[in-house]
Amino acid sequence: MTELSVKQHVAKTAAACFYHIRHLRQIRRRVRQEVTQQLVFALIMSRLDYCNSVLAGVPMSTLEPPQRVQNAAAQLVFGLGRFDHVTPSILQLRWLPVSYRIKFKLCCLVHAVHYVRSPTYLTQTVQSVSASRPCSGLRSSSSSAMDYSLPRLRTKFGECAFSHCGPSTWNVLPDNIHTVADSIKVSKTVEITLF
Repeated sequence: MTELSVKQHVAKTAAACFYHIRHLRQIRRRVRQEVTQQLVFALIMSRLDYCNSVLAGVPMSTLEPPQRVQNAAAQLVFGLGRFDHVTPSILQLRWLPVSYRIKFKLCCLVHAVHYVRSPTYLTQTVQSVSASRPCSGLRSSSSSAMDYSLPRLRTKFGECAFSHCGPSTWNVLPDNIHTVADSIKVSKTVEITLF
């Protein structure tokens, strides 16, 4: 194998989702919109979200099939035609686009690491900036206390690793979101999302 790629996995996931969308279209007229939405979430969105953090750092062209699945799912829920504009429907359903769902999952994982609610292997993968820079008088130590250090990389492929993409996604969040993430409600949401 000359190159590592997740394109085949993404294509198979998209094909499985489209299979369910085709079957749900057959019963769409017989069930209410709320029921269709629950079925779409159970059969389609759960597949798109399952371990989607491994898709961090992949090219946007690789994320096009899952985005088409999400668009088709929104069209199904609202009974839209094939060429109808889908963005208002996705906003109404409060679904994040696929690339942002991946970033959200990464931030949830780093949040769980920060509050020691993750497995040990994840906790050992990342290191906080305060732990990696003990000297407090340096200008570089002025970053947020909740930021994580980025490892040195030798290849472009290393940017897809959680040790890099997790902290880099988390570090760009504003400090007020970091402090809000400390609330009980968010913590419970993160635990439900992760496990």
